[in-house]
Amino acid sequence: MPSTTDDVQRHSVHTLVFRSLKRTHDMFLCDQGALPPVEESLEKLRRQAKARDQYGPVLGLVRHNQRKAASMPHDIDVDDLQPKISETTNGAVSGPLALPPPSGPHPPLPPTPPPQSMALVASSGPSANAGQQSLVPRRAPMLPRPKWHAPWKLARVISGHLGWVRCVAVEPANEWFATGSNDRVIKIWDLASGQLKLSLTGHVSAVRGLAVSPRHPYLFSCGEDKQVKCWDLEYNKVIRHYHGHLSACYGLALHPTIDVLVTCGRDSTARVWDMRTKANIHTLTGHSNTIASVVCQAAEPQVITGSHDFTIRLWDLGAGKSTCTLTHHKKSVRALTIHPELYMFASGAPDNIKQWKCSMDSEAGVFAMTFDQSGSRLITCDADKTIKIYKEDDTARHCMSRARECSCEFYLPSSVFFAVPSSRRDMEKVRQTWGKRP
Repeated sequence: MPSTTDDVQRHSVHTLVFRSLKRTHDMFLCDQGALPPVEESLEKLRRQAKARDQYGPVLGLVRHNQRKAASMPHDIDVDDLQPKISETTNGAVSGPLALPPPSGPHPPLPPTPPPQSMALVASSGPSANAGQQSLVPRRAPMLPRPKWHAPWKLARVISGHLGWVRCVAVEPANEWFATGSNDRVIKIWDLASGQLKLSLTGHVSAVRGLAVSPRHPYLFSCGEDKQVKCWDLEYNKVIRHYHGHLSACYGLALHPTIDVLVTCGRDSTARVWDMRTKANIHTLTGHSNTIASVVCQAAEPQVITGSHDFTIRLWDLGAGKSTCTLTHHKKSVRALTIHPELYMFASGAPDNIKQWKCSMDSEAGVFAMTFDQSGSRLITCDADKTIKIYKEDDTARHCMSRARECSCEFYLPSSVFFAVPSSRRDMEKVRQTWGKRP
């Protein structure tokens, strides 16, 4: 019996390579990734379901045309008038897609109501069915008329400081206001007459921040001399000093419901003080440059700071740490202000002024959503302990070109467009469910 070596030597390299290719071809001849053959009955059922879904509104016209063709004389070729889709008596689409030729006289059919017309305009004669339909002219959408406000004008100019006026605060009763200046003096002015009522001296450098307590007869001030002072307005003198800042103090804010004072400055920190005991409760660290502005509010986030490091930080007052950092500005954030009614705040920087909406993640969740049986209303279960129902705005007029620019509109079945005027998480939930319209 010849050995394997003799068998290999008896054939050329070309023959061996050809045999190897043939074995490989035989091995991979069966394509496992090919689709199975099409089942005729399933394909027919799929086409019927698709016809029912896509041409459902016009299936009533098919039956009407069938009856109309049956009532015509027999010398007319009915095949030329037959529709492409037929419908059985129970509403299901059936085939073949052609009517059988008439074989005898047809019995009279009972009168049926005319089918619902899909025309955009009412037809005035038989020629209206020829497919030449004109569109209803629509008026251009009307822009909302802005509310008229009376123009503002300069009413009074008050002078008295010897340096730049850097800060101002108005008394809660709206009777007087205080200003701080680079001349190191705090001046109290009568709001109605503009007359100087009082001058407070005590700072040895420019006064950069002022705040009047709405619940106590106190005026708080801070300046570039690293001092934070509490003035008793009944005796017009300093009763407390808050020591701790390592550099100039540029701003301060009073918490609206808690007896705490928050100050910020060039040492890149914001300090939370107990108003009465003068204790430094928290030192809020995280900014890498001067903190130029600080504001407080009762709701979370209770403390907001803007810094020269181009960022805005939201702080948890209880934990004394930062919960969020906003990095949308490209220049130093120099001013912050809170909306008096809405849950929003604004920040000012040399690049632009930005408006922010405060929304807690725990209150912005959507746990469940469903449509009603008609598909015209969407019901959502939200984390803010509410149930919201959305539906189409019957009075809305929105052109398609502008609708494509709106990021909160989505494509839903039956070509329904709707907007979700809630949080980012709400829109993300709808986007994951239905997909953004192309």
